[in-house]
Amino acid sequence: MKNITPFLWFDDQAEQAAKFYTSIFNNSKLGTVTRYTGGAAERTGRPSGSAMTVEFELQGQPFVGLNGGPMFKFTEAISFAVQCETQQEVDYYWEKLLQGGGKESQCGWLKDRYGLSWQVVPTEVIEMMKDKDPAKAARVMDAIMGMTKLDIATLKRAYAK
Repeated sequence: MKNITPFLWFDDQAEQAAKFYTSIFNNSKLGTVTRYTGGAAERTGRPSGSAMTVEFELQGQPFVGLNGGPMFKFTEAISFAVQCETQQEVDYYWEKLLQGGGKESQCGWLKDRYGLSWQVVPTEVIEMMKDKDPAKAARVMDAIMGMTKLDIATLKRAYAK
């Protein structure tokens, strides 16, 4: 059993978001959906029968989405990092997470259609950044700063200079 579960506040799209995310990531599944009924629906102004919480897993990591209303929005202060082994994986997650209205940012970051921030990062880059030669790591970081989606071949060239 996991000790910490990310709990994501949505206006009213938790169920759609959970379906979207589970369609992208392997080893993922939808779980229990609780619904607003009776007094809870009345007090919150939510339609009776609409989703209140949605449990889901992404690559084995549990999450809960809550339809809590429009008062809180996602910011870049919280993001989820997707570590990728190949450029093909980077391209896949980048394109899938942008589907339906996501926005590219910089340095491998993007916001999906629900406003949640993601970092799509090649694991190789993480190792390059840990190199004991600070000049190599600095060249890689300089290259990253000029990118939106990260390109492994370009980062390898910067590293090898």
